[in-house]
Amino acid sequence: MLNSQNFVAAINQLCDEKKINKSKVLDAIKEALKAAYRKDFGTRDQNIEIILNPDSGQATVLLVKTIVKEIENREAELTLAEGRKIKKDIKEGDKIKIDVTPIDYGRIASQSAKQVIIQKIQEAEREAVYEEYKDREDELLNALVHRVEGRFVYLELDRTTVVLEPRDQIPRERYQQGQRVKVYLEKVELTPKGPKLHISRTHPRLIFRLMELEIPEVRNETVIVKAVARDPGVRCKLVVDSTDESVDPVGACVGQKGARIQNITDEIGGERIDVIQYTDDFDALLKETLSPARIDKLIKHTDEKRVEVYVAEDQRALAIGKSGQNVRLASEIMGWEVDILNTADLGATEDPEGESSAEATSEEKPVEVELGAKAKAKPDDSKSVKAEPETKEEPTAEEAKTEEQTAKPVEEQKDKSKES
Repeated sequence: MLNSQNFVAAINQLCDEKKINKSKVLDAIKEALKAAYRKDFGTRDQNIEIILNPDSGQATVLLVKTIVKEIENREAELTLAEGRKIKKDIKEGDKIKIDVTPIDYGRIASQSAKQVIIQKIQEAEREAVYEEYKDREDELLNALVHRVEGRFVYLELDRTTVVLEPRDQIPRERYQQGQRVKVYLEKVELTPKGPKLHISRTHPRLIFRLMELEIPEVRNETVIVKAVARDPGVRCKLVVDSTDESVDPVGACVGQKGARIQNITDEIGGERIDVIQYTDDFDALLKETLSPARIDKLIKHTDEKRVEVYVAEDQRALAIGKSGQNVRLASEIMGWEVDILNTADLGATEDPEGESSAEATSEEKPVEVELGAKAKAKPDDSKSVKAEPETKEEPTAEEAKTEEQTAKPVEEQKDKSKES
């Protein structure tokens, strides 16, 4: 038989370390012992049952046969006469269990079933990991850097190892063994090789979860994060609003002397974070997202979800940002395509009376701000700002006389031609 003390201790230790169900481990062992017996002592057609004592580790092998009138399968059937030699009150159709446990079966079975047991336990472990994390998507997890292999970083979570792939790493961020990092659990899926946890350090939702951790007003939903756009490791823009008029959402996020936002910045490799206060005014919000550039005029094409932004030549580089970063983040925040153009290119579209850009855009119907999403176009909103037609000057006396002559009826002109 199996060494009872070693067996029970090993099972208990395995279940505690891997946090898997003990009954699943025992079921796996039973299946392994069945396979080992069929391989070394029996045949594939035999109906084997294993009784495993969870306290002592003793395994008993039972051969199950059915009592029949005529035998068709000797491996699985017995005649009534044969059955009554074993059990006197047996009847036709009953099943009889015969103890066929080999001598020193524990040692032999342990060697034969080792790989099967390992495989079954690994399956149980993978299933346990999936059950633990399948309901934790969109959460912030604490991880420990286990090792770094090339561009791939292996992280240890509670009891599993996950891979942080290059595309999910903050650019230029370096990882060292034993380093603690926070990661965002984007998705959990079950594959043939077991559960796969998709984790990220670049996902915009990582910022939101870090804010929940650092800022009580975000955690209790007094401050609402309306939208987040990131260029990982470089810059992040986020729009916040408050459900309490007495709470300044930007001040609550930044903290005293910038302490709160600095903690988040330190966690994501020094990434700069711009906090913008939400407003229902589309134009005002867009101007804030394009800060620090000064905007001269906005022309919205609502049916195309596109806005033309006109700036002075010296402001264009600021509006676009390095490698288009500023305008790209603003576009992600607003959910609109943003085109940066020179004010000098407006030309005929400028108001002849020198009307300011703010007044010109205010004449358009307001656009409902729907951050980071496509809004339905309104028919009247699709009109873009057009140039005003030129005003005609009053005609001179000679021009008026000429027009009067050309306007005479055709019949009068015909009569004159006859007289001549």
